[in-house]
Amino acid sequence: MTAPDAPCPCGWGEPLAGCCGRYLDGRDAPTAEALMRSRYTAFAVGDVAHLLRSWHPDTRPADLDLDPELEWKRLVVLGTDRGSPFDDTGTVEFEAHYRQAGRRGVQHEESAFVRVEGRWVYEGPTGNRVA
Repeated sequence: MTAPDAPCPCGWGEPLAGCCGRYLDGRDAPTAEALMRSRYTAFAVGDVAHLLRSWHPDTRPADLDLDPELEWKRLVVLGTDRGSPFDDTGTVEFEAHYRQAGRRGVQHEESAFVRVEGRWVYEGPTGNRVA
């Protein structure tokens, strides 16, 4: 895992411990964007437990195997809609840049988030919303 004083992979410019590390450790993210950034960080550092814990129970896979050959390089948040501490739903559009087998790639997604029992969780791409 990345050192707590290393820059957070999410790109906000803070050390991991004071940025997404607190959400990986179990603290609730205050916004949909903060949760999305923490999920990107979890992919970057290989934290499967956080990914599963922060996934909507109706869309969460039973297990998750991360590809050790995939390197997450940079996150660019393109926009958000709702998802504030006062909302119950929100979306975050982003580009997640990666390198795999020596090739660069970009995952572009608009992700849907919802509160379940007061906590933000990831539902999936916006086309896959749970009622």
